[in-house]
Amino acid sequence: MSELHRITFDPQICAGRPAIRGLRIRGKDVLELLAAGASHEEILEDYPLPEAADIQAALEYIAGPAGHTVSGVA
Repeated sequence: MSELHRITFDPQICAGRPAIRGLRIRGKDVLELLAAGASHEEILEDYPLPEAADIQAALEYIAGPAGHTVSGVA
């Protein structure tokens, strides 16, 4: 089941950038933590508001456009 509904866009929160459920936590922040080696469990321990499904939503959101090919590029 898609968790993309957890990614919100609000000009008053994070300047309209993709955020987790209207919290002041950007999807990019979650991805940077994962890229730096943090586990899902560590993120959830360090940040009390995000939920496991929010991490999945951030991954799902970034995977969407990344899987598309660019016209003229193989």
